[in-house]
Amino acid sequence: MFSEKNAGAVVGYARTSTGDQNAGLESQITELKAAGCTRVFSEQVSSVDAARPQLQAALSFLREGDEFVCTKPDRLARSTTELLHVVEELSSRGVRVRLLSMNIDTSSATGKLLLTLMAAVAAFEREIMLERQRAGIAKAKAEGKFKGRAPTARAKSAEVHRLIAAGAKPTDIARLTNISRASYYRIAKSG
Repeated sequence: MFSEKNAGAVVGYARTSTGDQNAGLESQITELKAAGCTRVFSEQVSSVDAARPQLQAALSFLREGDEFVCTKPDRLARSTTELLHVVEELSSRGVRVRLLSMNIDTSSATGKLLLTLMAAVAAFEREIMLERQRAGIAKAKAEGKFKGRAPTARAKSAEVHRLIAAGAKPTDIARLTNISRASYYRIAKSG
């Protein structure tokens, strides 16, 4: 299925979670180009956001015989399930997937097995980390040390109500007070 005669494009995908991670994005792009990618799709968007337009563009671009390269699995997918789904969908279209950080190539049965095992280990590690985090927060709360994030929008309630009384529009109030429109409506509704 992935023979040299059907060798196609080598397409890369790079992603960072926020716009201020330019060095990380550039590093991924450099690594992908060094791995032979002739076309790289990149974006700066959190993996928890529903839309990752460049990922969708990359997946749509790929054809049978192409190779899809990503530096790490967490750059490609939100979860083990999603990662395996993407790989399976691409494999069914005759596209092989390569993850550089793990040196995994899905064109072989061994590569698919290693991907599944490594993705499961990564998910396990994340769950362990979250359990420790929850335990640490619970302990800090019990000791009275955990206060949580400061409620930034609620702290501006008086200013929001003053602007409402002055007849300002919701969009203007949100912009002037540097809060979201959702926070504006929550404050306005609370009275």
